Amino acid sequence: MKRHLISAADLSREEAVLVLDTAAELAGVSARPIRKLPTLRGRTVVNLFYEDSTRTRTSFEAAAKRLSADVINFSARGSSVAKGESLKDTALTLEAMGADAIVVRHGASGAPHRLAGWVTGSVINAGDGTHEHPTQALLDAFTIRQRLGSPDHGASGRRGAGLDGVRATIVGDVLHSRVARSGVLLLSTLGADVTLVAPPTLIPFGVGGWPCKISYDLDAELPKSDVVMMLRVQQERMTAAYFPTVREYRRRYGLDAGRMSLLPDHAIVMHPGPMNRGVEIAAEVADSPRSTIVEQVSNGVIVRMAVLYLMLGGVEGNS
Repeated sequence: MKRHLISAADLSREEAVLVLDTAAELAGVSARPIRKLPTLRGRTVVNLFYEDSTRTRTSFEAAAKRLSADVINFSARGSSVAKGESLKDTALTLEAMGADAIVVRHGASGAPHRLAGWVTGSVINAGDGTHEHPTQALLDAFTIRQRLGSPDHGASGRRGAGLDGVRATIVGDVLHSRVARSGVLLLSTLGADVTLVAPPTLIPFGVGGWPCKISYDLDAELPKSDVVMMLRVQQERMTAAYFPTVREYRRRYGLDAGRMSLLPDHAIVMHPGPMNRGVEIAAEVADSPRSTIVEQVSNGVIVRMAVLYLMLGGVEGNS
């Protein structure tokens, strides 16, 4: 596996399947009374978060600790960053401390790419601006493969299996979603047929070059979907009126019980979190048996264990 994970496009199909297969093997560790492996003993993983995060930061921390790595949590608040220290100087400080891997979340798209040029350790992108979030895409793919285990649904949880034939529909605020971009790239690499559904104002420029289809009609796409992934409406990133009202958005693009009934019987509902209940997803949908939202959180630890294992301990000769 490559030394850095900046984009979902960094992964070939074989590498992505390797991560999923490794995660499946590591899943057994979570069922043990002692959830630890000595694999990364003596290694240091730094969580460098310039944006607030609950799921991703704690997920990476738990993953590294279960592999026996030393973990340093670095928050921009209360650090030298608040005094004006640059990303480069922070990176060089962490390098001097002997960081083997830096997990970075940053508000600026491209920050992890720049960071990778300044350090000798591995860099893992945990979300950069509106650009990408590759490990979220990996945990989503793992969850899909786990849930849609029947060949009738075009997917299998078997070792070496991709997501060939799975019809995935990603709905909502695509414009501001790093999850959507990484999801489209990785799911298509694994063989899924991906469709984006959103208001025209929330479809990014240049989306015609993405390996997916575009639709503006959610009701038309749901009956054809094996997976529907609802995206959070990121109002904190919106600098203009992208839709008339929240009520109108919910009417056209929100997933409620009535719309969920349009899905095939085997279809699942996903959400990367945090959710705006009652906006993009209704409470009865989020809490339904079709929902994988809680599974996605637990699978996040397993998949990030796999990524850290493969990048730092599992494969020699990474480039």
